[in-house]
Amino acid sequence: MKIRTLNRVRDTGFKFVAFSKRQKQVLTWWTDSSPYKDHNGIIADGSIRAGKTLTMAISFVMWAMTRFNGMNFGICGKTIGSLRRNVINDLKRTATSRGYVVEDRRGDNMLIIRRGSVYNLFYLFGGRDESSQNLVQGVTLAGCLFDEVALMPESFVNQATARCSVEGAKLWFNCNPDGRLHWFKINWINKYRKNKFLYIHFTMDDNPSLSEATKARYRGMYVGVFFRRYIEGLWVAAEGLIFDMWDEELNSFDYDPDNEPWARAISRHYVAVDFGMQNPTAFLEAWDDGKTFWCVNEYYHDSRASKQQKTAAQYADDFDTFVGGDHTVRVIVDPSAEVFSYELRNRGYIVIDADNEVIEGIRLTATMIYKRRIRVARHLKYFRREISTYVWDQKAALHGEEKPVKEKDHLMDACRYLIKGNVNKRRLAAA
Repeated sequence: MKIRTLNRVRDTGFKFVAFSKRQKQVLTWWTDSSPYKDHNGIIADGSIRAGKTLTMAISFVMWAMTRFNGMNFGICGKTIGSLRRNVINDLKRTATSRGYVVEDRRGDNMLIIRRGSVYNLFYLFGGRDESSQNLVQGVTLAGCLFDEVALMPESFVNQATARCSVEGAKLWFNCNPDGRLHWFKINWINKYRKNKFLYIHFTMDDNPSLSEATKARYRGMYVGVFFRRYIEGLWVAAEGLIFDMWDEELNSFDYDPDNEPWARAISRHYVAVDFGMQNPTAFLEAWDDGKTFWCVNEYYHDSRASKQQKTAAQYADDFDTFVGGDHTVRVIVDPSAEVFSYELRNRGYIVIDADNEVIEGIRLTATMIYKRRIRVARHLKYFRREISTYVWDQKAALHGEEKPVKEKDHLMDACRYLIKGNVNKRRLAAA
């Protein structure tokens, strides 16, 4: 087998590079000369940008096309969109370069791959939530590849693996680490020998297409528990204070409206909103100068503590006062707060639905705090109170679930909405 193929190189397309030792093992573990050929499957985990995804995908196709003809296979991601973006586009290009003919039936979420008289069908599945298990019911598969399996619900994976009932079927899993009590760590990685799986752990050094400068850039994009998982490739718990990298001196500033370091003329003006009727409502005002977010004002109303219940219209009145009637401000609102968003839109405000992906939002916020690209005015007492008590939920962690304690977190949520909506990988790497 030729162990030289197209590897993806960030920002420069594709080039021919030799595979690393671990990548070669992924490519050849199922072949007749391999001591692992009778194993039931393979698990590849470890750091980001380690070359797991494309190597696993092309090896999966080569195995399927070598061992079977006219069979059904599954390729699974968290969503069809992420699967196409992270796996299928590169897979089609690489498979074509190896002499396979790939027909992509997007409407059916299916690839038909041919080589000579051999053809097989590869169905694409998204494992977003518990209901996703219904997508794979009834189909019989000769093998299944799970990309980023740690992001999928266990019920979906169990249903998909149960469909692999053809003689000789094998399972292929890859992922970046999560918490040490995650169901995939406990039920699959910890039992890989018992279940007769090949387990390979990757680091960025296993991807020969990455330069040292690129690896250094990625190392700078993660801090804390996220660094240990995505860079060191470790299954570690998220515990204790979430933003333990917060520095009261380096992340705060004395607000002076006559001396504004963010320069209004070149900055974008935002208010991020965490809205509640029974729970508190919080507004966080910030200016983004393209490098740093300057948080300058806050609003906080707890209807239970004050014994004063407000309507969405009354909160909108408070918002008018808060921004001084400035309708150029971009308002980022939790998408579940439809009534409040409707009220603001009716008043002529620019309303943007927040991205409420919690863990990724926390990760981006943590890195921006660590790089001192979030600066908060010292008079924001509610923000400073919350950031000092914002912790991981240890009771949820015992069940393999990762989330913050949902108490006194409203300005933390607003800050997360602000960062998640305005920070991408390129900006984070440059920060």
